[in-house]
Formats: sequence, C-alpha cells, structure tokens
Amino acid sequence: MKLLVTGGAGFIGSNFIRYWLQKYPKDKIVNLDKLTYAGRLETTKDFSKNRNYSFVKGDISNLKLAKEVMKGVDVVVNFAAESHNDRAIQDPGIFVRTNVLGTQILLEAAKRAKVSRFHHISTCEVFGDLGLNEKRAFKEIDAFRPRTPYNASKAAANHVVMAYCHTFNLPVTISHCSNNFGPYQFPEKVISRFVTNLIDGEKIPLYKSSQNKREYIFVDDHNEAVDLILKKGKAGETYNIGSGVEKSIEEIADSLLAILGKPKTFKKYVPDRKGHDRRYLLSTEKISKELGWKPKYDFDIWLEKTVTWYQNNQWWWRPLKLGAEKLYDKTGQK
Repeated sequence: MKLLVTGGAGFIGSNFIRYWLQKYPKDKIVNLDKLTYAGRLETTKDFSKNRNYSFVKGDISNLKLAKEVMKGVDVVVNFAAESHNDRAIQDPGIFVRTNVLGTQILLEAAKRAKVSRFHHISTCEVFGDLGLNEKRAFKEIDAFRPRTPYNASKAAANHVVMAYCHTFNLPVTISHCSNNFGPYQFPEKVISRFVTNLIDGEKIPLYKSSQNKREYIFVDDHNEAVDLILKKGKAGETYNIGSGVEKSIEEIADSLLAILGKPKTFKKYVPDRKGHDRRYLLSTEKISKELGWKPKYDFDIWLEKTVTWYQNNQWWWRPLKLGAEKLYDKTGQK
C-alpha cells in the first residue's frame, strides 16, 4: 500500500509515519510538508533514509503539486494544518487558507486520483467547550460550535470533507482527537513548553483560568486509532479519539514540577488568551464499540517518559525555543 501523509514533518504526523514504517515495513509513504515553523526535517531524521519513505516539500494548497504527489496513492492521511490557537488570534487568515482551502484542494486531487480512503485529522475543539462540571462528553453527532479562528477553520474543513463524500462519493473518514503529547512536540504547546522552561530553570506561565481542563492522549494511542479507522472504519463516518484522562492546567504544572523536582514557586500566572475554552471531553463509545479501540498508554508513565525525551534531545528543541517564546511576547502571555 502507498500512503500520502500531509504534515508529516510536524509533531503528530511525524510520529504517525514513524509508527507506520515500523508496523508496516513494506508500505510506501510520501510525506508532503510545507516546512513552516513547526515542520522540520530534523523531526524525520531517524526514518528519512528508509527506502520506502520519500519527502516532498510543498503546500497542500497547490493543486498541481497535490495531483502530482497523489499518483499511485491508495490512502491519504491529512495531518497538515495550522493548529495553534494563539497564532490563530495573530493571523486568522492563514488558518482559513491552509485548513479549509488546503483541505479542499487535497480532496479534489484525491477525487481525481480515485484513492481508496481519505482520512482527515480533526480536533475536539470543533464542538466548542463544556462547563467545568458538566456531566457529558462530546459525541460525533454533536453540533459544531467553534469559538476561535482555529476551531472554526477545522470545523469548516470537516464540512468540506463530508461534502466530497456525499457529492462525489469520495471514501472519507474523519477523526476528532483530544490533546496529544509526546516526543517532537513544538515547544509552544503547554506540556512541551512547560518541560523546556523547567529544564532551563525558567518559570512556567499558567493561564489565569488554571482550572480549565483538557483531555490528554499519548500520541501513539492516536496513531493506533487512526490505523484502526483506516483498516476497519466505514467511509463517510467520523470517530472520536480520546483517553478519558482530564487534567487542568494546574494539575499538568504540578505533575511536571514533581517529575523535575522543582518547587511550586516556578509557577506564574498570566492573562487568559481570547476565546479560552473551559473544557473538552470526547465520548469514545463509538470507536470502542464499532472498531474495538481503547487507549493503552498510561498518562503518568508516558508523561514522565516524554519529559525524559526532552531532557535527552535538547538538540531538537533548543533551536525552536526562542521562536516559540516570541509568540507569547506578542500576546502578553509570558
């Protein structure tokens, strides 16, 4: 089988390629990535010489290129996206161009190539937010209620994906995933930012609403779920991928301080970002019942392993750290 993975030089995409090449060594993978600030060839260094892997630098919004790289492809997995809420506040336009128009162009190329499956990676954030004490979780059939430019762009992309399914019979699937963590995550995200700050002996900035919660999943649980959706998922269906592990920003901070042996004086509080959602939680009843998937990576164990990875791989994140922190200089969240 031949796969086209878009955004494969980023955090989740590179981990997916790493996972796939190890599990299916006979399959071929083409990685299409624009190499923006969060996509780096260094992230693919360990598998870049694999004979079944190839890299193409380019924009998913380029139809000519998309048609070229789609030749002979059986499956498309679209990770490519602008994905950070703080950056979406600074420049909403690029999020719409990449996440909506770029996805549509990929779909058009996939339709013309007659691929057997187009899988689109989406987010729990399309559903809006939940109250901190609300007794429910988002289901796949819930209405989209995005509250930020990033969330809105992902919700719009979902609609375009399903439109290509219903109008053109393109065999698509979509997955909504909770917050991922693990190796190679750009140091602007909360866990990777906190870890790298603490390694450098710097304080960690918590939003003022530090009891706001997120659901966290180790990146390879996500990858295994996508694998299962590609193998057993039904075209035209959407699946939630979550761990059931909810943590407030305060709890994440305290866990990392404990792992790295730092006192609570390393915490400082900064203003909330605009449109800061309170809580996300996904129901995984559908993927569990229909496909038999469940998460297997324990949060506490793999959080500690992730910290160790950042300690041992400073060559990877140090060149990125300064650029990541400049974003927060602009937003006053530093």
